[in-house]
Amino acid sequence: MQSIRNIAIIAHVDHGKTTLVDKIIHASKIFDAHQQFDDLILDNNDLERERGITIVSKNVSVRYKDVKINIIDTPGHADFGGEVERVLKMADGVLLLVDAFEGPMPQTRFVLGKAISLGLKPIVVVNKVDKENCRPDEVHEMVFDLMFNLDATEDQLDFVTLYGSSKHGWMSTDWQKPTDNIIPLLEAIIDVIPPAPSEEGTPQMQITSLDYSSFVGRIAIGRVKRGTLREGANMSLCKRDGSIKKVKIKELQVFEGLGKVKVEEVSAGEICAVTGIEGFDIGDTLADFENPEPLERISIDEPTMNMLFTINNSPFFGKEGKFVTSRHLRDRLYKETEKNLALRVDETDKEDTFLVYGRGILHLSVLIETMRREGYELQVGQPQVIFKEENGQKMEPMEHLVVDVPEESAGKVIELVTQRKGDLLIMEPKGDLQHLEFNIPARGLIGLRNNVLTATAGEAIMNHRFISYEPFKGPIPGRINGSLIAMENGPGTAYSIDKLQDRGVFFVEPGEDVYMGMVIGEHSRQNDLTVNIQKGKQLTNMRASGSDNNVKIVPKKQFSLEEAMEYIQKDELLEVTPKSIRMRKIYLDENERKRFGNSQG
Repeated sequence: MQSIRNIAIIAHVDHGKTTLVDKIIHASKIFDAHQQFDDLILDNNDLERERGITIVSKNVSVRYKDVKINIIDTPGHADFGGEVERVLKMADGVLLLVDAFEGPMPQTRFVLGKAISLGLKPIVVVNKVDKENCRPDEVHEMVFDLMFNLDATEDQLDFVTLYGSSKHGWMSTDWQKPTDNIIPLLEAIIDVIPPAPSEEGTPQMQITSLDYSSFVGRIAIGRVKRGTLREGANMSLCKRDGSIKKVKIKELQVFEGLGKVKVEEVSAGEICAVTGIEGFDIGDTLADFENPEPLERISIDEPTMNMLFTINNSPFFGKEGKFVTSRHLRDRLYKETEKNLALRVDETDKEDTFLVYGRGILHLSVLIETMRREGYELQVGQPQVIFKEENGQKMEPMEHLVVDVPEESAGKVIELVTQRKGDLLIMEPKGDLQHLEFNIPARGLIGLRNNVLTATAGEAIMNHRFISYEPFKGPIPGRINGSLIAMENGPGTAYSIDKLQDRGVFFVEPGEDVYMGMVIGEHSRQNDLTVNIQKGKQLTNMRASGSDNNVKIVPKKQFSLEEAMEYIQKDELLEVTPKSIRMRKIYLDENERKRFGNSQG
């Protein structure tokens, strides 16, 4: 029996987790010494690389001194709470990675809280101690306080701390004495993290994540809790509704390095991938054929937001995307729910329209962005917060919001958040910044990031996580300005856009094709305004020299996908295609808008 350590890495976005895992892989000499790897190995999904965040947890395994270390990467963002919980179920200990200047962040707290309540043993790594103005000793104190506040046991509070720089590839027990490798970290993992227990008995394995291969279909991944799994064995699959299905293991694989290796049997404590099982869901238990015993299911955080997804029916439909029909959209959304646990899809009365429930704007925008890159065209409505009724009282989701902002802009941020029913809990200096903490209704966050970044000239750092459902806090003011709407189809002219510049800010440029009913700008007043940007200049035979060339047009306002999702109003949709993001009114014709607007008003 070889000794195994299963360890999950917890870190805030951008604290250096992926770099550290890369260095561990290099240190354990999986790769040939002659090969040079420059890119980050773990974040292999384009979106993850661009945003620099980990969305899907991955498995890597290294060997050190005859011990196999399975490293499980966890997403750092609270919106991916569904992923986090499953991942921790596979681990016996956690590696908490914190930045030597920033200290533990709110998202880290969310994941760490779950790990502590599961009784996992932590090792703390204070990273980036080579940066200037870092404060490793203070950060160590902060981590201790955080664990104490999360009700850690005495054993958990007695944690080992290592200091170092994953970028430069060293770790040490004393930050003033750098080493030249990360062996101290590997030693600590072997000493501190308990070996994976090998329980004897009938086999049990909970399926905690899945992989997909076009050759063998869906592959179940999980950690063997008890007994031994064997290739070709007949097993029982215990489902959520209590039913039991007979299945057969076709092939078993364990993780080695960045890949997988086929094996004949896997014993308790090891993480493995099983092919050949049909019709399983995440959380199901693979158990003994004759007397199956299911393991306790994983509870998943409830979604707090939903959005309407529908096919693209704008005049530009089908120009840019490959997958445009409602069947494409439906299949893709249901396929996503297999892997993306915190996501739910409901069909609505209208065909072609689906309600998609998720954990927040980031969670939903990652799905929309992934789909548009795959060639889908779709339209989405304004994100809506999910309310609940309790004892006749209307309840809404509340979030804990943390903003770090330059001192001179702190007042503006507090004003913006309190307008949206946020309560200021903490205000304290943190280096050159002010550190602010609020509780705010989830609906107050929609569109807030935009305003805060504008008010602080892009310098604010915002994070938030869901706390709980609390009584409804009353109405919140939305976007104040109305929209500028195109009156006709066709490209806009510089002449007419120039003449309308005093009416508001434009989202389109001269020559850009627009259609009737498309939102092409923000009005300087509160009402919507329909404008004609296709008008050319009246030609006369008397021309003043040089008056045509001096049209100066303010550059158009650009929106990212998330900004656009937060910007649109209730009567607007966002059209998302592989090449463009456009905002439009639900009813494109002005007369229809008036008719339906009055009946709704």
